[in-house]
Amino acid sequence: MQTRAVIINQYGSKEVLEDGTVTLPELGENQVLIRAKATSINPIDWKLREGYLKQMFDWEFPIILGWDVAGVIEAVGSNVTDWKVGDKVFARPETTRFGTYAEYTIVDEHLLAKKPASISFEEAAAVPLAGMTAYQGLFDHGKLEKGEKVLIHAGAGGVGTYAIQLAKEAGAYVYTTASPKNHELLKSLGADEVIDYHTTNVKDVLRDIDLVLDTIGGETQNESFDVLKENTSRMISVVGEPDQEKAKKKNVVAKSMWLNPEGEQLSKLGKLLEEGKMKSVIGSTHPLSQQGVYDAHVLSETHHAVGKIVITVE
Repeated sequence: MQTRAVIINQYGSKEVLEDGTVTLPELGENQVLIRAKATSINPIDWKLREGYLKQMFDWEFPIILGWDVAGVIEAVGSNVTDWKVGDKVFARPETTRFGTYAEYTIVDEHLLAKKPASISFEEAAAVPLAGMTAYQGLFDHGKLEKGEKVLIHAGAGGVGTYAIQLAKEAGAYVYTTASPKNHELLKSLGADEVIDYHTTNVKDVLRDIDLVLDTIGGETQNESFDVLKENTSRMISVVGEPDQEKAKKKNVVAKSMWLNPEGEQLSKLGKLLEEGKMKSVIGSTHPLSQQGVYDAHVLSETHHAVGKIVITVE
């Protein structure tokens, strides 16, 4: 079937985004077809658009970007028994060239989670990639435990807003960095201490941190080694491999992670949303159109968007 989508036919700047129509592959026996209600923007979208990931994903054009979806099941494959037409779901689909900046998206059934009735499609679409990145960074890789001290960089970002809430819910003491205008928001999400990175370097004020969740990389990542507790602490980066020499010196675990999408974990996050223990912070919404996605990428590329940028699908 065909779907309206925002596509790219070559790698490049935001100018390569265009409105288009794409023929989707045949629905597999363990897949469902979702009529999208919303999707959201993540930095991987524009990094892929610019061609940074073409070694990893050698796809032919056109490419539909986007790896978050919330919507309604329109059709199910022959082997699908747990889901039916009309179910409201959200997911982080497999990374293929048929992404989610589209009216229709195909998703493997094991990646689906039920959309909590208490939240909107926009709030659900904000969660999958950023929420599971936060969860896996803190717990699967970071092994965060109750009573530990965690530093979450860029707390007002997409991953940061979820990570603060998840770390707090797990009983950790949460430090984060942000501009002053976002301090109140982050405290309301559960941050115990918010550091203004414009005026204060974390290495001057923090010591003996058990876990650093790095969403920035570069100099910020390097300086974060100074705040880690020797021998037992961890640094997990969602943006790039930390310096292993520095890690060795402190005898700490420092590694980069790549998201492993899974429906079961997303369902856990759905339960937290349902119970009001976690919420999506949506900084802005834009329509599914060339201009809408263009504006959303402009905002995402500033690295100063608050929470998630959501695309609504009419």
